[in-house]
Amino acid sequence: MNIKLTQTVQKGGCAAKISATTLREVLGKLDLSSKDPNVLIDGKNFDDAGIYRINEQVALVQTLDFFTPILDSPFLFGQVAAANALSDVYAMGGKPRTAMAILAFPMATLDPSLMKEIMDGAIGKIQEAECSLLGGHSIDDDTLKFGLSVTGVVHPDLIWSNAGARPGDHLILTKAIGTGTLCAGLKNGDYSESEISDAIESMTTLNKIADILSPSDLRSIHAATDITGFGLAGHSYQLAKASGVTLQFQLRSIPLFERTVSSLNAENLTRAHSTNRIYTENHIRVAGTPTKDSLLSCFDPQTSGGLLLSVAPESSSLILAKLKTRFKKAAIIGEAIPRQDHELELQD
Repeated sequence: MNIKLTQTVQKGGCAAKISATTLREVLGKLDLSSKDPNVLIDGKNFDDAGIYRINEQVALVQTLDFFTPILDSPFLFGQVAAANALSDVYAMGGKPRTAMAILAFPMATLDPSLMKEIMDGAIGKIQEAECSLLGGHSIDDDTLKFGLSVTGVVHPDLIWSNAGARPGDHLILTKAIGTGTLCAGLKNGDYSESEISDAIESMTTLNKIADILSPSDLRSIHAATDITGFGLAGHSYQLAKASGVTLQFQLRSIPLFERTVSSLNAENLTRAHSTNRIYTENHIRVAGTPTKDSLLSCFDPQTSGGLLLSVAPESSSLILAKLKTRFKKAAIIGEAIPRQDHELELQD
C-alpha cells in the first residue's frame, strides 16, 4: 500500500504540540505539587521527564511522548517517534530500561499492515537503546498517532535537569536545527525524504552520550534539555528561567541542515514557528542585525532534536570532541552568563 503518511494529518511530529504559552497558562492553574519527598523532579520547570527516587542508588526517570506522522515512511516514522521519546530519558542523564507503546490508528482509512512497519521501526530503536518493549495500548482513531511511555534509571546524585546551568558554562548542541521547516517542506511537496536525508538521519539518531563520555565528563554537565517542539528558543528559555541565568547564543555557530535556510526562505513554516516566537519574544534580546532565517531557525520546532548541554568551560572542548565522533554537527553555540533582564541573548 503506497500512501504518504504526512498527507493524512494536518500537523506532524513535535510541531503538533500545544503551544508552550497555552500550556503554561493551563498548568499554572493546577496544583501539581507532591508531598512525597521521593519526587525529585516534577513538572514545574517544564523538565523533560519526572524523577522518582527508589533508594539512595536508584531513581526512576519517567516520560511519555507521541505525535502524528512527520515522515511518509511508516518504518522511519516509527524510528523517529521512538528516538524522540527515548531522548527525554537521556536528557535527564538516565538510561532507558522499559517502554510501552501508544498507538492511535485509523482502521477505516489505513491498511493494518502499516502498524507492523511502524512498530518494526520503533522496536529497532528501542533495542538499540538496550531498552525493552513490554506492551502498550492502541485505539481506533481518525488520525494516526504513535509514541512511547519510557521508564529509565539514574543515580539520584547524577541527575541532569534544566535548573543547573551556571554562569560561565559553555552551551553544546548535539544536533543541527531545521527538522520543522524541512518536514513542512516534505509535507508541502517541496522535498522528498531522500532530499532531507541528513535531517532524517539526525532524527533517527539516539541522544545517547553517556557511553562515549567519562564519569568526569558527565559530572561536568551541569544542566541539559532536549530541543523539541518549542524550538531552540523555547527550550533554552525554560532552561535559563529554571537555572536563574541568561543564555547567550552566537547565531552563526548554531548548526543547520543543508536545506534549512532555503526551506525557511521558501516559507515552509508551521504554526509552531509562530507560537514559539510568541512564547519567547518578551524574553529575548537580539544583538546586531541577524538575518530573518537565522532568527526563524531558533523558533523552528524540532522533532527528535539534539541535547542542549550546559558544560563547565574547562571541559567543553574535550566533551565536544568526543560527542563529534557520533554527532557530526555538534557545536558550542554560546555560553551561560549571569542573569540579565532577559533570559536569552541572540548575537549575530
